[in-house]
Amino acid sequence: MNAGKPPGVTAIVLAGGLSKRLGRDKAVETVGGVPLLERVVDALAGIAGETLLITAPGLGERALSGRLGVRWLEDVYPGKGAMGGIYTGLRYASFLHSLVVACDMPFLSSDLLRYLAGLAPGHDVVVPLLGGHLEPLHAVYSRNCLGHIESLFEQGNLKVTDLFPQVKVRTVPETEVDRFDPRRLSFFNMNTRADLDRARLRMGRGNAEAAMALCGGHSMPSVESMSAGHS
Repeated sequence: MNAGKPPGVTAIVLAGGLSKRLGRDKAVETVGGVPLLERVVDALAGIAGETLLITAPGLGERALSGRLGVRWLEDVYPGKGAMGGIYTGLRYASFLHSLVVACDMPFLSSDLLRYLAGLAPGHDVVVPLLGGHLEPLHAVYSRNCLGHIESLFEQGNLKVTDLFPQVKVRTVPETEVDRFDPRRLSFFNMNTRADLDRARLRMGRGNAEAAMALCGGHSMPSVESMSAGHS
């Protein structure tokens, strides 16, 4: 399903650095033989006019440094977590709206991302709402959010969803998400070695017996069962 070409947007990929739970840099781990970061950038290709990879200071350009339209940026405000990465990306974005995703989401749907971007005009945030939970790291933000984020920083507040009451938000309900990604695998993210193994199994599809064992004798699960407890 194709939702049509969205207006010009920037892609912001939160590339972070060393994962505390995984114990190494998630961005360069491979799924389906392709580095995670490259998979994410590929999903955004054809949607975004530019791609900004946001990383912590001192980590450098770890991949894709020569790719056209891809640029590495260090956090303007180090140690501010995801909110700091979003702020940095918006500050340097060439377009009013930006798609924001994390680098550890191997199953992004280009059609869903395109749909979210298409909803952006007239809104400051476009964010999926699944099972009563918002998905702030798979969302669209506008540069109009910058001043509000700065105010939250001044308050010592790094919670991304606390930005939302201050701006114009368009939530995207499950019924709309499911038109493009009925299994909701776009929202599967990898925090542990077990998550990485599940992602590789999902991509491999070559070991049906192992897949059946992992899933209790059933077909591959939705994101809710693959990543129970993750956001």
